[in-house]
Amino acid sequence: MQAHAAATPEPSPVSTHATHLNDKGLRFTRRFTRSGVDPFDEVTWVLRDAVITGADGKVYFEQRQVEFPATWSQTAVAVVAQKYFRGALGSTTRERSVKQMLSRVADTITGWGRQGGYFAAAADEATFRDELIHLMLHQKMAFNSPVWFNVGIQPEPQASACYINSVDDSMDSILTLAKTEGMLFKHGSGTGTNLSNLRSDGEELRNGGTASGPLSFMRGFDAFAGAIKSGGSTRRAAKMVILNVDHPDVVDFIECKATEEKKAWALIDAGYDGSFNVAGGAYDSVGFQNANHSVRVSDDFMRAVLADAPWSTRAVVDGRVVQTFKAKDILHKMAEAAWVCGDPGIQFDTTINAWHTCPAAGRINASNPCCFVGDTLVDTSEGRIRIAELAAKAQRGESLPLALSYDTETRLPVAKPIQAAWKAGEARASASRRFGGSRSSVRRASVVPPGWNCCRGARAYARGPAPQARGRAEHQP
Repeated sequence: MQAHAAATPEPSPVSTHATHLNDKGLRFTRRFTRSGVDPFDEVTWVLRDAVITGADGKVYFEQRQVEFPATWSQTAVAVVAQKYFRGALGSTTRERSVKQMLSRVADTITGWGRQGGYFAAAADEATFRDELIHLMLHQKMAFNSPVWFNVGIQPEPQASACYINSVDDSMDSILTLAKTEGMLFKHGSGTGTNLSNLRSDGEELRNGGTASGPLSFMRGFDAFAGAIKSGGSTRRAAKMVILNVDHPDVVDFIECKATEEKKAWALIDAGYDGSFNVAGGAYDSVGFQNANHSVRVSDDFMRAVLADAPWSTRAVVDGRVVQTFKAKDILHKMAEAAWVCGDPGIQFDTTINAWHTCPAAGRINASNPCCFVGDTLVDTSEGRIRIAELAAKAQRGESLPLALSYDTETRLPVAKPIQAAWKAGEARASASRRFGGSRSSVRRASVVPPGWNCCRGARAYARGPAPQARGRAEHQP
């Protein structure tokens, strides 16, 4: 499908509007479809059962006799039926065919284009709709989840997947953020917020009291994220929390999730369920389990690390020095915590803003969470391999290829074996044994070469010196 200035519009079998709509509208040429032929008629349709069964044999989702193209995989059938078909399961309003889902989205978007005067003629409107359906029907493209969740359902649908929020140092702003995030989660989007504007624990308030710090409010935000599933009932909330490296509470922020992780280990050892998403289980009983945490670091901080220089945290209100550390010690705390639980990550503030494509819009202070999926390719000594394939090989106990890492002594790239690969949210006993920790200590999936080069979502570890028990590092990054 290509927008251009076409000379003569073709007749449309779909549109009932006037031949000419807008002199300044867009013209579209058919690339994949034929005029007068419904794109749905150009594929073979079959009825299938969409069933998702857990490793324990329990059926977690079931919708039988749903209509899909014959070329779609069973995995695609199950995911689409569970996640993206709208309507209450078992009701007459429940979508049962990909035709319904694609038509709902394509017709709504095409209708918006018509109302906005985007199409030059009725034929262009028909071409746009047919080409859009073809691209989705043949899996050449797909919208983000909020589009499937909301478009054609809500009168003013939330269609963006990613939102960056801000918060001011006031109770009104803090509570507004809680509401904003809750509504974004409800309709299927993810959010990220930098909490560095909030006064640190112990800083004075105007009324003479002292602030409780951002971590106290993080517990509330985290609880809301856990209670409100993203998309209403379709997936977990996606949430990122960020704190600047010069905030007085940064050390507590770095260590908070690792501390909760160790509590979960104790609960698992006491007999609680160690699975991630189980009501009343170990991870359901500890805090900070519904967000990714990242520390925002500057080039000044990284230079201080290299120089083994001091680093001071500063009060939010007046900028006075609150506490001074060795910069290297702070970075080491990040590495230790990330080894325990996968958080915090690091965001390089100076580089991010140096690469800002629209600096006139203001500096970038935060991001939302994103992650790898099973099809993400990892560069290895055997070429690019899907991370899902690496995880499967690790699960079978097969040897894994080499991956590029960073040697902390020579400060040069080095190839080392990937030690483990697994999927987020799934404990891997084999990986746990390799790391010397409990199964809970490897709950997060990762691909991380040695030297603490860390990516989020799906990970693999290739490491040098063996870590201590529970995955602690024996060397500084």
